[in-house]
Amino acid sequence: MAKRIAVEDDLKHVQEYLRHNGYEVVPLNASTQLDTCDCCVISGVDKDVMGMQNIDTGAPVISAKGQTVEEVYRAVQERAGT
Repeated sequence: MAKRIAVEDDLKHVQEYLRHNGYEVVPLNASTQLDTCDCCVISGVDKDVMGMQNIDTGAPVISAKGQTVEEVYRAVQERAGT
């Protein structure tokens, strides 16, 4: 079963890369059930993610700010597994 990764909408290139490498990618927004995700990827830009001040999840949260898609992919592998 593929690991489920929630990714912010403005990170299309990350979404595509993760899908291509076997992950199930879902949008990171207010309707996403974070308890069903193995990991979350955010842009790291100062903004109110999902219209919420706090994201409460037990899943690892990875900031893509300043990273290549390959670096984000490696971080997802390390934190969520393959």
